Amino acid sequence: MKRSLSLSALSVAAVITLAGCGSDNEPATPAAEPTASTQESSPTATESSAEVSAEHNDADVMFAQMMIPHHQQAVEMSDMMLAKDDVSPDVLDLATQIKDAQGPEIETMTSWLEAWDEPVEPEGGMEGHDMGSMGGMDGMMDDDQMADLESAEGDDAARMFLESMTEHHNGAVDMAQEEIDNGENPEAIALAETIVETQQAEIQEMEELLAEL
Repeated sequence: MKRSLSLSALSVAAVITLAGCGSDNEPATPAAEPTASTQESSPTATESSAEVSAEHNDADVMFAQMMIPHHQQAVEMSDMMLAKDDVSPDVLDLATQIKDAQGPEIETMTSWLEAWDEPVEPEGGMEGHDMGSMGGMDGMMDDDQMADLESAEGDDAARMFLESMTEHHNGAVDMAQEEIDNGENPEAIALAETIVETQQAEIQEMEELLAEL
């Protein structure tokens, strides 16, 4: 009986040993090494993203080149308001909201132009660029208007900011819609769609704030 049990034990041990050897010698499967499988799929996703990012046309380039200075002025206008201590907290909150949203978007669009090997500023500078090709009115303020905003105080400053930023936002929405209609780069189109959505909502908010002044 003891001999029979020993043989049975040896048989079981042999089976376990062979099974272990088989696992060691067999090629890795996705189930055995999920990390390897994940590592194989990640570069593919990255490569795909890089390829999509490289796709662009003239409308994408113009959108980024024109929206960067447009955003920069909005950030500057917001900074002017945030430097004032006699303005409604609601208006200051809106200025902070605009600055926090558009600052990172400037960096994103700048990185696109660098990746596309395109200049951040169009050839001939901003003055020589055809503003009409971006949908007409862009809402940009001139130097005198910016100086007036900087020197204004209290409700006058708030009113000037809200009215000017509303026009500014309308211009950005027009420019973004032009990109949606004619752009090719999916990331640029997605940003344009975000700009349309967020800035239209901010326009409505500014109209409500103006009504309260």
